[in-house]
Amino acid sequence: MAGRVHPRQLAFALSHAESLTRDNFLEGPANAAGLALIDRWPDWPNRVMLLLGPEGAGKSHLAAIWAEESGARSIATHALTATEVPGALATGALVIEDLRSGDIDERALFHLLNLAREDGAFVLMTARELPTEVELRDLRSRLRAVPTVQLLPPDDHLFRALIVKFCADRQLVVDEAVVSYLATRLERSYAAVRRAVELLDTEALRLGRPVTRALAAELLRGGA
Repeated sequence: MAGRVHPRQLAFALSHAESLTRDNFLEGPANAAGLALIDRWPDWPNRVMLLLGPEGAGKSHLAAIWAEESGARSIATHALTATEVPGALATGALVIEDLRSGDIDERALFHLLNLAREDGAFVLMTARELPTEVELRDLRSRLRAVPTVQLLPPDDHLFRALIVKFCADRQLVVDEAVVSYLATRLERSYAAVRRAVELLDTEALRLGRPVTRALAAELLRGGA
């Protein structure tokens, strides 16, 4: 696992855009079940699966890996309408991203799940939590029956690796002192790491300063 930071100076030359390939996925106990699900396809316990996890936990990354492997199309939940349903399963596999109460066209989703069952198509849905405010009773029952795989908060090694990866995605040069400082002071969540690295990047550019432990301390004390 790539959780340990060995070199004193960590310099990267990656594009700012986050890479969603399998090679760039950080593995750890927190996401092992999700990765196992992707690797197990097409031998899934059900053709429709739900991947649950907090913001930034890697749901979209895992979905992108699976989409590449399966040829799946991808659609955001709020974009799924009745007119989209007939073509959504054209490849026999579909990712539905960010399933949450209030964003669902319930009849469209219910129709799509029925069509997937009839056609033997695979559907991978992602969500932070299982939607609870679903008015259509049949859809509510159907969603409750979908097997779920849970992504957990990061352990120590994965947390440090996330700091390094998010810095790499932004081409930030950081040393181990910065990584250690952030790892011991940030909230233990994926979203907190992303926000902190974005702030470091923005402020370092604005101030014309390198990303150092001192800069990180200034920003975190300022309410980062």
